[in-house]
Amino acid sequence: MTVVETLLVFVAIPAAIYGVIALLTLRDRGTRAPRYRPGQAWDYPPVWWTANPAGAGHVGSATTAPAGKPRGTAKGGARGSW
Repeated sequence: MTVVETLLVFVAIPAAIYGVIALLTLRDRGTRAPRYRPGQAWDYPPVWWTANPAGAGHVGSATTAPAGKPRGTAKGGARGSW
């Protein structure tokens, strides 16, 4: 392996990779949609998110038990007496 080949493999190729990454991170940001800034008008409808869409309309209670399960059998919790 010659000195030129060694420099190409160990210097030029890594420098090119770093250069491409730098150019990608520093490219013009004008191609993206404008960001929302505090104080601007919000022109979009509200979106409500829930982890369980099927239960979004259900209002549960901690005192009611599901059908077929007796109340008061759950152990554990924040107190740590399992």
